[in-house]
Amino acid sequence: MPICGATSTACPSDDADYGECCRRDGAAAAVDNERSRSRECAPVITTLVTGINGFTGVYMADRLRDAGHVVHGLVRDADQAAQNAADVLHTCDLLDRARMSQVIAGIRPDYVVHLAGIAFVAHGDLEEMYRTNVLGTRALLEASATAAAPPRAVLVASSANVYGNASEGTLSEDAPVRPANDYAISKVAVEHLAAIYAPRLPVIVARPFNYTGVGQSDAFLIPKIVGYIKRRAPVMELGNLDVARDFSDVRAVVDAYLRLIETPAAVGETFNVCSGTAVSLREVVAQACRIAGREIDVQVNPAFVRANEVKLLKGSREKLQRVIGPLAMPPLEETLRWMIES
Repeated sequence: MPICGATSTACPSDDADYGECCRRDGAAAAVDNERSRSRECAPVITTLVTGINGFTGVYMADRLRDAGHVVHGLVRDADQAAQNAADVLHTCDLLDRARMSQVIAGIRPDYVVHLAGIAFVAHGDLEEMYRTNVLGTRALLEASATAAAPPRAVLVASSANVYGNASEGTLSEDAPVRPANDYAISKVAVEHLAAIYAPRLPVIVARPFNYTGVGQSDAFLIPKIVGYIKRRAPVMELGNLDVARDFSDVRAVVDAYLRLIETPAAVGETFNVCSGTAVSLREVVAQACRIAGREIDVQVNPAFVRANEVKLLKGSREKLQRVIGPLAMPPLEETLRWMIES
């Protein structure tokens, strides 16, 4: 995997020799040579994924490669990413505006999928959250908008957290935005940034609801449940078991992202990315126990119960599917089985 370091010159475009600025192995060189031979009959599509070292980024890179894209990944430190996460890996702090412009100018990406940022609602350093999520996104949008060859589309990952806790039922993109925590506020700010840059840049905003899969941190709810099951723990402590949420499979989420960037009609729009089905926490636990073939004592920890918690929350994906077509979403039980048996 070639690596472009922060102290190197900018990577040249796809038509040039990466050897001037990237460490590369024989396999990568062979891939590039083959692509060069076939370029005249099949144009190379280049996509930059920020946060490629994260849970979603790994699956995004795999989906893009399956679709024939050359994947460039952006990470803060070279050792953060899996060895095969990207065809070419670039090191860049999101807040380093000069380096960001250098990376964008060097890659000349057809598409950008912006996943980098702090995604954990309870992250302890609020200043870091706002700087990374808001100012980091601004640096990326500015670099993309001012590039000599701007991308065809830039997908910015927001969050269904922007709807807040006051909304209940099935939420469309027209539902009021009522952020209830700092993470959600940072994402609302990101959406406003996208709107500011929209006249100069083809931006798409995605609002994913809860999603999960193999490799997600157990700081999140479903991996936490799966962790209890896989450890064969006798007791599981959770919050309100009767709340129902919309859970998606990460593999379907990245498929939606791919199809959005490749659909011109998506530019300038905001889309829920969701299953459209709500499942109670009690049912999630019951499904996990059935898959594992064992029971577990579930106890409600009052510390995990939120006051005035919304009982039912799910998204509408009508707009999404109207633009990209039907989205195949594995049922939650299939996703849980994948996670438990991995």
